Amino acid sequence: MKRRIIIAVLGFAGLLGTACNSTESKPNAITKTAREIPATDSLIPEIPDSVIQFDADVSPEKRQEIMEKISKKYLMGKFDPAKDKRFSKIPTPYAKKEMYMRTEALESFKKMHAAAKEDGISLLIISATRPFDVQKSIWEAKWTGRRKVDGKMLPKEVNDPKGRAIKILRWSSMPSTSRHHWGTDIDINNLEPDYFSSGQGLKEYEWLVAHASEYGFCQVYSEMGENRPYGYQEEKWHWSYLPISKDLTDAYAQKITDQDIDGFLGAESAPMIEVVKKYVLGINPACL
Repeated sequence: MKRRIIIAVLGFAGLLGTACNSTESKPNAITKTAREIPATDSLIPEIPDSVIQFDADVSPEKRQEIMEKISKKYLMGKFDPAKDKRFSKIPTPYAKKEMYMRTEALESFKKMHAAAKEDGISLLIISATRPFDVQKSIWEAKWTGRRKVDGKMLPKEVNDPKGRAIKILRWSSMPSTSRHHWGTDIDINNLEPDYFSSGQGLKEYEWLVAHASEYGFCQVYSEMGENRPYGYQEEKWHWSYLPISKDLTDAYAQKITDQDIDGFLGAESAPMIEVVKKYVLGINPACL
């Protein structure tokens, strides 16, 4: 494959970024933009920042090389986005509170936000990057009953670890398995399913369905059915920036097993549930 390389040295403590300019012929097709991939298991390897641009066709060998450079720590959320140069703080007009997001995804969201505003639609990020420890606190609060699940205290309702985990997994990810670890996924406007069924919420969702793919975003948790038989419930608020998250999904499938999921209460249930296959990879086929 003929390769065009553009290298711009920007400084130190950066990453190797790979851009693959291609358009996919599937629903929610997008044009891929620059991807930054960790060069080693260290999240911020001490090498110059670079931008490398390849021609449209990426060989299987090159793709495998990209996969091998993605850190397991990154995939499992075991890092601090505030100290990671791939991430930027989301400015106040775009977010409900202080949060971080992959810079490329944030820049694309800003463009989507402006386009939506012109059409009378307001988009606000209410959740973005959640590292392992944050996801652990959410999960364990539900596991121990400090936080109710569907109005119930789970320790009083479900003793079986597998059954209790499945209850929590309707709406919350296990630590190490959340796409929110990656900085590519955001929740927009509201976390209640009914909000998007009528009124302004329905208008917002219809706008996202019509236009989000133009900015690289895909609704990963679509309606469950024949094309998505298992995984999380439909989340009309959860959108993923595919130019980065698509490769991360593929890398997760290659590198992480159910046995890698540990370090929190209830982790023993991960292999019982096949959490990687059924939840991490149980997403909208259009986002794969």
